[in-house]
Amino acid sequence: MKLIFKYLIILSFLIIAACSSSDDSTIDEERPTISVNYADGFPQACETLERGQTYSFRAQVTDNVALAAYSVNIHHNFDHHTHDDQGAQCVLGPVKTAINPMMFMENHAIEGGVTSYEINLSITIPDDVDPGDYHCAYSVTDQTGWQSRTSVDIKIVD
Repeated sequence: MKLIFKYLIILSFLIIAACSSSDDSTIDEERPTISVNYADGFPQACETLERGQTYSFRAQVTDNVALAAYSVNIHHNFDHHTHDDQGAQCVLGPVKTAINPMMFMENHAIEGGVTSYEINLSITIPDDVDPGDYHCAYSVTDQTGWQSRTSVDIKIVD
C-alpha cells in the first residue's frame, strides 16, 4: 500500500509539473499602433495634393513586442465609400466614374525586431491621374500577425 501511495504522489507531482504555466513564452495579445496625428505625419485628413508633385508620406508605428511590415495604399474615393478606421470626414466632390485613377500600393518589411518605426515613403502623384477624392491608407503588422490600419481622406488637384 505504501508503494502505491508513493507512486501516486510522484504521479501527482509529474501531472502538476506538466500542467504548469511556468514556461517563459508569453502570448502577444496587443495590436500595433499607427498614427499620422503628429507634427511630421503626412498626409493629414483633408490634405490637398497636387498632380506632378512628390510628397513624403509619413506615419509613426509602434508595437509592444516587434514590428514586421507596413503598407501604404492610395485609391480613389469617387464613390464616397468609407473605412471603419477613418478619422475626420472631409467635404467630398460629386460622385463620379473613374477614368484614370491613381492606384498605389506598396508593402515593406521592417527589419531588426524594432518596437518603434517611422514610415517615410516618397510618392509622386502622376500628372495624368483623375483629380478628386482619394483615401490614403496605412497598415502595419507585428511579428505575431496582429495588424492595425488607419486611413485619411485626401484630394488630388491639378
